[in-house]
Amino acid sequence: MKITVIGAGAIGGNLAAKLSTAGHDVQVADARGPEAVRAEVLESGARAADLAEAVQGRDVIVLSIPFGVAGRLADLFASVPDETVVIDTSNYYPGMLSEPIEAVDDGQVESAYTAELLGRPVVKAWNAALAETQRAKGVPAGTPGRLAIPVAGDSEEARRVAMQLVDDTGFDPYDAGTLADSWRQQPNSPAYCTELTLEELPAALAAADRAKDAAIRDTLPERFAALGADPTVDDVVEMNRAAHR
Repeated sequence: MKITVIGAGAIGGNLAAKLSTAGHDVQVADARGPEAVRAEVLESGARAADLAEAVQGRDVIVLSIPFGVAGRLADLFASVPDETVVIDTSNYYPGMLSEPIEAVDDGQVESAYTAELLGRPVVKAWNAALAETQRAKGVPAGTPGRLAIPVAGDSEEARRVAMQLVDDTGFDPYDAGTLADSWRQQPNSPAYCTELTLEELPAALAAADRAKDAAIRDTLPERFAALGADPTVDDVVEMNRAAHR
């Protein structure tokens, strides 16, 4: 497929490299220009591109940008065909990685807010796994213990495309339903960054509690500080799991 990843940070860089390795035609665009794309992101064959050019003629566009800034791309996306699948990987951390957003604090689902800013539907995927998990723990389909990633969206076809790409990056895709249900994979739900298998993930999604999970999310700075210097990915996963015990 022809894929553009917008955002060359940890998540976007991982996805660009993995999707390119899987055989897709991948472009990477960054608001700071092509020169901002790190060389290691391009080692698997992805190409750096200007933002305006990178959204034209693509099958899929992956948004790996900070939560709440999608509105800056609305004019750019106005010319993107309706059939292009747009995937949102962002998460809302008010007061930490984002200014508080009243609509989301009042209950609007994160990716529904992103879709509203962007002016088009999106699929929610790859948001519920740590960057290091995505980089290092993807394995071929059928591998025992393969980790799963939830995918939510209103279009069955768009969900199907996103799920295939999740599989291509080394994880079992799980159909998590419509975008309205994607709050179940937001920070810090039982399914969020807890490294679950396809068998374990449905129960975790079902156990989500919007008020409780948001309260856990807001204690992240204190909980992360308690891990000490240089926590491992396993330390962070255990911290996330322990918050729901």
